[in-house]
Parts: sequence; structure tokens; C-alpha cells
Amino acid sequence: MKTKIFKIQGKFLMGEEMKPFIKELKATTKKDIYEKIYSEFGSKHHISRDQIKIEEIEEISLDQVQDFMIKAISKR
Repeated sequence: MKTKIFKIQGKFLMGEEMKPFIKELKATTKKDIYEKIYSEFGSKHHISRDQIKIEEIEEISLDQVQDFMIKAISKR
């Protein structure tokens, strides 16, 4: 299955406030994106899934990618 690049926008609880985030990730499906976001934020910020609100997931082209690492590994 071919991997795609997705741009994810949402908010997560940091202390008492919801902080916005924008991430770019590679995955094969949108379902995989949800798991990656929950896993990454859970381990990095020690928060549970209900403290993360994913507002939008959109597939983007390589030309639209801003994240240097995603761009570098996608050009291979």
C-alpha cells in the first residue's frame, strides 16, 4: 500500500489550556493518522486521547509539505 502525506490540525491540553497544533505525517490511511497522533502526543506530553482534539486531516502533495524531515524522506 502506498503511503500518503497528511496535514493534521487540532488542539491538545497543555496544563489548563488547549494549545493548537499543526503536524505533517506519512501514513497509508486516515485511521493510521489518528493512532500516530494519539501515540505521539500521549508519550510526549503524557496526556490521554480525550485531551487531544483532531479538527482536520487532509491529504497534501509533496509540494505543499513544510516539514523538512517529511519532505526529505518522501523524496527517496
